Amino acid sequence: MSSPFLYTVGEMRPSHQLPLLGLLLFSLIPSQLGQICEVSKENCSYLNPLVNTMVNSNYIKGIQSANILLTLRLVGIQNQRLEQQLTQQIQEDTNRRESEITSGELALVILALGACKNLDEEFIRDAHLVSKLGEKFKAEIENMETHSGNPLTNYYQLSLALLTLCLSDGSYSITNVIPYFTPENKNYYFGGQFSVDTGAMAVLALTCVKRSIEKEKIEADKKDLNKTNVYITSLVNKILSAKHDGLFGNIFSTGESMQALFVSSNYYKNEGNCQETLHTVLYNISQGAFHLPIAAAQILPALMGKTYLDVNKDCSSVCSPVKFNISTDKPVTVTPIISPSYISVNYSVQINETFNSTRVTVRKGSVFLDVMKAAQKQNEAAFRFKTEDSPWGPYIISVQDIRANNNDRTYWELLSNGQPLSQGAGSYIVKNGEYLEVRWSKY
Repeated sequence: MSSPFLYTVGEMRPSHQLPLLGLLLFSLIPSQLGQICEVSKENCSYLNPLVNTMVNSNYIKGIQSANILLTLRLVGIQNQRLEQQLTQQIQEDTNRRESEITSGELALVILALGACKNLDEEFIRDAHLVSKLGEKFKAEIENMETHSGNPLTNYYQLSLALLTLCLSDGSYSITNVIPYFTPENKNYYFGGQFSVDTGAMAVLALTCVKRSIEKEKIEADKKDLNKTNVYITSLVNKILSAKHDGLFGNIFSTGESMQALFVSSNYYKNEGNCQETLHTVLYNISQGAFHLPIAAAQILPALMGKTYLDVNKDCSSVCSPVKFNISTDKPVTVTPIISPSYISVNYSVQINETFNSTRVTVRKGSVFLDVMKAAQKQNEAAFRFKTEDSPWGPYIISVQDIRANNNDRTYWELLSNGQPLSQGAGSYIVKNGEYLEVRWSKY
């Protein structure tokens, strides 16, 4: 699962850019603290694609803009026009959708509007957003108590809500909440695998709780603090066990994993670990992996040595706005030029023991969603589906009118040649002869 909101990089090939990045690593060093791994100020230009992707994210609207605003503020990139535009969109959408906003969405709104001590804190206070988040967090817990331990949303959102309540001095009971964050809880797992971004967000939340206990900002006994420390250590070990080629889980979960490691481990005291992560991430930036604004927003803070625990500070970074070449033009698309030729793709839908399959022809360069649409035209009864928009692109909510359900822990899984995809239906570019599948699954 690549997205925390239940919205779901390709194989890396040798490139002429790798020698350049190899030389670059000599000036990409861990900070003097020994726990942060960030790009040096001399090399901020390598992050330009991320910044420009966010600045030109005109199609991201409403609350979906919160990730963008949070990151811009957290890393100290000042763009008054864009900030005003995003802030207005977020506030209007929050007022309009108040009852249906999820705990994770509201948490992001609070973090974005309140980041770095700005005037938008008045909106948070006047709209009583923190107390409303407390109510949504309580509802998540109550749902777990009555629906076999399943939250209303998912554990990423639950962790994000706890983190925000902790940073905003919201109301929550440590003794009642901590047991739900045991690393063995089923909600950390998706399709039988540990969800790295969920674990990373839980580490950030529990680290905030730990610091609050140590500073006596909240009431808790020694047992709660010990449990918190044990859970953090165990979750960090699970994140580290998912490491490969400098990434944690996949390219999209690496940014928040880096944040978690910054605040809870000594992993980046080893300069070699820092260089490996930066080398792989910068390569993926050069290959356009972060062409979605939400993806750019989630990786950039860590590359600039920031974590979500820094939102209450005066925000700045080694990469001041002057270091970036911010363009007001739309970023160049990374989608390959579509040739007029066509390819043939195998497509199937599996629901328990029921299996429907077909073969469709689509243009070369098409994405998974195009295949689904082509199959639906062939046989609507067998292949009809519905999507909803998300920051990560279209998210499959139903096939044959069967909807994903958090309480039942069900979802529609996308696979290629039997392997789960880390990219969504609107991003994954299909290949000739490929076997694509949408499978009714449980996590």
